[in-house]
Amino acid sequence: MTISGTTRLAGVIGWPVTHSRSPLLHNHWCARHGVNGAYVPLPVRPGALATALAGLAAAGFEGVNVTIPHKEDAFGLVTRRTHVAQRAGAVNTIRFEPDGSMTGDCTDGTGFIADLRARGIETVRRALVLGAGGAARAIAAALLDAGGEVLIANRTATRAEVLTRALCGGEAVRWDAWPARLEGCDLLVNATSLGLNGAEGPDEAGYWAECLERAPSALAVADIVYNPLRTPLLAAAETRGLTTVDGLGMLIQQARAGFASWFGVWPEADAETRALLLATPD
Repeated sequence: MTISGTTRLAGVIGWPVTHSRSPLLHNHWCARHGVNGAYVPLPVRPGALATALAGLAAAGFEGVNVTIPHKEDAFGLVTRRTHVAQRAGAVNTIRFEPDGSMTGDCTDGTGFIADLRARGIETVRRALVLGAGGAARAIAAALLDAGGEVLIANRTATRAEVLTRALCGGEAVRWDAWPARLEGCDLLVNATSLGLNGAEGPDEAGYWAECLERAPSALAVADIVYNPLRTPLLAAAETRGLTTVDGLGMLIQQARAGFASWFGVWPEADAETRALLLATPD
């Protein structure tokens, strides 16, 4: 890849951002589609997002993705939001417009649903979502809008309650009570950072195994963490013989709209792309 004065630039803002595989993904697509573009990791400390966005826009970037912990702050900083972002209450994809404004979108929920359907999970009647941050809200909103029931559990109970009110739907569940509510669910989604980078607690594997003891055999278990790909939750689900959905598919699906916005090509979420991400060391 040769970077010149005409290279289109985009990137991912996060803190930390070293775990992100988005640069590998987007730069693969640039090379595959012959796009004169580059996508870079952008470590931005909490509290510095507004300054970073203004600087990147002034430097001529096409736009950015926004990841932990900035998604909800980004929602308040963009000039305008898509309907999906408004519904999700979070922004993970920003386009810098020629007039200096910023358009915010949220592709987490739609990317998650697209990945489920690509794996043959067409309908979710009742889901239990763990977490109440930006990704959890986007996924819960997408599941509700697709016609399913959604239970939301968070370690800080008030955040789950606030989220259900904001979504005008769903039911808040106490964190210590969620395993007992799996009966009747066909999907469990971990949208927390538990297991990220393999940094589980001293007995996280045992915790997940215990939580899944009463899970119905038809339950699908999804974890939006993709580093590591096989999280302690997914390992426990596999041991129970449950269908598992790793976070890599959602990463690929949610990235497509941003790439199209910045680089003008709608990329494929195909086996070659997944294989590249799986074959490349962290």
